[in-house]
Amino acid sequence: MDPEIQKMREVALVYLDRSGGLQKFVQDCKRYNDSKQSYAVYRFIISINPSDIAELDAILGNYILHHPLQAAQIFQSVCFIAIKTLSLIEQLQTEAQISILLKPTHLPPLPSYVLSLSAYPFNYTSQRFYMSEGIVIAMGTITKYTQGARFLCTEETCPFSEGRFRYIRVHCPGATESATVRTDFVCSLCSSPLQEDMKFRVLGDKQIVEMIDAKVLNALKGYSNDKSHFRIQAFTVFLRDELANKMTIGNHYRIIGIPACVQNGLQATACIEANSVQLCKPNGPSFLSDNFKYLLSLTSSSCWRFTAVLANIFASQVVPPGTYNTLKLAILLSLVQTCEKENADYLDLLIVTSDTLVIDRLLNYSLCLLPRGIRHPPSSEIFPSVSKDKHGTGSASIQACSAVLAKGGVCYIGDLSSYKKDKLELLQSVLESRTTTVFIPGKKYGEEADQQVTISLQTNFWSFVDVDSSSKKHIQKENFLIGQMDVSLIPANLVDVFGLLIYNEFPSCRLSSPLIHHILKKAINPEAMLYKVSQQFRTQDYEEFILFAKNLHVELSSEAENLIQGYYLASRRVRRDSIHGSTLSASALKILISLSKAHTKLSLRQTVLEEDALIAILLLESSLTLKHGTSALCVAPNSVFPFDLSDENSLQERDIYLMQCHHQLLKFIAAYGPGIHITTNEE
Repeated sequence: MDPEIQKMREVALVYLDRSGGLQKFVQDCKRYNDSKQSYAVYRFIISINPSDIAELDAILGNYILHHPLQAAQIFQSVCFIAIKTLSLIEQLQTEAQISILLKPTHLPPLPSYVLSLSAYPFNYTSQRFYMSEGIVIAMGTITKYTQGARFLCTEETCPFSEGRFRYIRVHCPGATESATVRTDFVCSLCSSPLQEDMKFRVLGDKQIVEMIDAKVLNALKGYSNDKSHFRIQAFTVFLRDELANKMTIGNHYRIIGIPACVQNGLQATACIEANSVQLCKPNGPSFLSDNFKYLLSLTSSSCWRFTAVLANIFASQVVPPGTYNTLKLAILLSLVQTCEKENADYLDLLIVTSDTLVIDRLLNYSLCLLPRGIRHPPSSEIFPSVSKDKHGTGSASIQACSAVLAKGGVCYIGDLSSYKKDKLELLQSVLESRTTTVFIPGKKYGEEADQQVTISLQTNFWSFVDVDSSSKKHIQKENFLIGQMDVSLIPANLVDVFGLLIYNEFPSCRLSSPLIHHILKKAINPEAMLYKVSQQFRTQDYEEFILFAKNLHVELSSEAENLIQGYYLASRRVRRDSIHGSTLSASALKILISLSKAHTKLSLRQTVLEEDALIAILLLESSLTLKHGTSALCVAPNSVFPFDLSDENSLQERDIYLMQCHHQLLKFIAAYGPGIHITTNEE
């Protein structure tokens, strides 16, 4: 025996003993032994810490990292000797029956251990461990594969024709089913053909997943400052046994595995046999720029001023400061209400406009402030779809879509009036439940029964309606209430499930002079910084600000909660008719809470105050006025920004106006919300 191999076996035994792996191995053996059943293959998983084993013996550590299949044979010999010496599994006959899967806890943080399909050369023949990461864009259903099989000689007089486990085939990383179980094996003793003993075939679970580099998210944004070019290609990942169903479509994962090239007819596919899977969590809170900190200190005298200035100067690269303030505030509120948690506070936006070009540019720019801002391309699906797996298995594969890729971010779906009725109905269902169901017909995909897979969609949706085009497509109604807009082209129930309906300030027939100058200057010089605030508050500063604000944990104060509840109950009583009852949907309360929390986050606070609730109520009341007409509260069209914010005095005037709105709101609650008592400052 090679002395080096013998030494590595001894080191492997010492490592198993010190790491606790030997104790786990004994427990696994006891489970096999207690079953009293003979298996062709006994499978064991051994966790390996490369750092610890390299300190113990550098040669074995290097062997595990660069020759994992041969290293598994060393552990196989150690385990077989341990089983025989300690009589752990009575049914075990030969060493070939033991299948060892080495699972490294991590890999060295060096470039040579990182696998990327966008980098050359792609070394898929080395059969060693690599680390790769990406986003899951397609997932197949779970199917079976042959983990191990026993073969017997077909010559009856041969000693290997029965009884012993002489010929064992075990799955190797990257191997296909036809490679594991073939019909051209011959006996080494008599050269007769071998035949599989079907009753000893060991089956395992297999799932095929498609992943793609996270850089693809930059390509799916509508606008980006990043001018670099890169190649993006999806790669196939095989998940087997305990790893099956460990991934969720749309999530970002880091995997350790062995690359391989799978031949499917004339087509070769680069793939990775996953060994371990780890979810990549989003980046934690970032740091605020000094300019934002200074702005916060300057506006600390009022709970409304910081967000007002923030909205006023936002997106100055796309629109002039001071324009579209209500819309920009709503966009900022929606941006900070993005997260990947279940049952999160979502904030969807539907914008009614005739300036589709300007609004489109503004929304595209805003998308890029998030890691997962996706502009939906019209040629693809918004929601998941099913297709046949392209690897020759014939099983179903669920394909990701814009809404899934925008997980924890925003999905911008463009002009709502361009979608057909069935798509709008599906969108309404998703906005109500935040889930979508994919139906997989069993007969079509080789399954015994039909399946239904429910997928959670954790994203905010943005869209707009072009009032000019919609007016040409249908006859306008005549019986409108005061303040109500004609959006009858879109189903009323769909309009209701959007958190906010916003009408932009400038119709196309009278664009503001600053906006015209801005558009003309940008057309001449797209890279020009037209305003000083664009240099003081860069796009990168806003990205860091949004990342910081969205991760703040906020809670409702009792005063804010009472104000929201009082307004909601009073509005339900006011906004009702004898036929349909209350026109205020049950989701309005959730939208109010979401808006209040968003304004608190945007203000960089952690407690929702009455001032935050007031902004939320004014925004929602304006939205309800556009949908159903004005109510007894009777807010102005631009109630959140009644004046142009040009200096300190205009901010002071806005504060006074909002205090008056607060007083008016308390009167409204007292009049139409009997039984509700709100404590005022005067009391």
